[in-house]
Amino acid sequence: MRNRNCSGSVWWHGKFRGCGYRLTTGREAILEILSNVAGHLSAEDIYIKVHPKYPNIGLTTVYRTLDVLSDLGMVYKFDFGDGRTRYELAEGPKGSHHHHHLVCTNCNRVIDYTDFIDEEVELLNQTEKGLSKKYNFKITNHLIQFYGLCDKCSIEK
Repeated sequence: MRNRNCSGSVWWHGKFRGCGYRLTTGREAILEILSNVAGHLSAEDIYIKVHPKYPNIGLTTVYRTLDVLSDLGMVYKFDFGDGRTRYELAEGPKGSHHHHHLVCTNCNRVIDYTDFIDEEVELLNQTEKGLSKKYNFKITNHLIQFYGLCDKCSIEK
């Protein structure tokens, strides 16, 4: 099911065209996959999901499209330390969905978390404010990943 805005069109149409790019079938198919799948997909994962419906879309097209989407800020690119770059949408039809990641260094499980504690929010706000002032830099976003062992792997160790 496509994520649609209140006017009935797919939410990324205006954003994509507003950046001066054509919305090709391949680009739309990749955005559709990312929009409807929870988790962090590699380019290969996306290719495997796109290829049956669109056999003309090759792995090279997937990589190129992900680079464009990343450059436009529509897709986040992650390196969780497992040797595979992963991707997820920067925002959905309801706007941004800010979260951080917990990455298990044993099984490579990635946990998204959004239930920030007050102290964490205050620390991040202070850090952003301090860095902005120190470097005269306007921070617009941040990505945070914590590495360690998940509950299952910590029991096994």
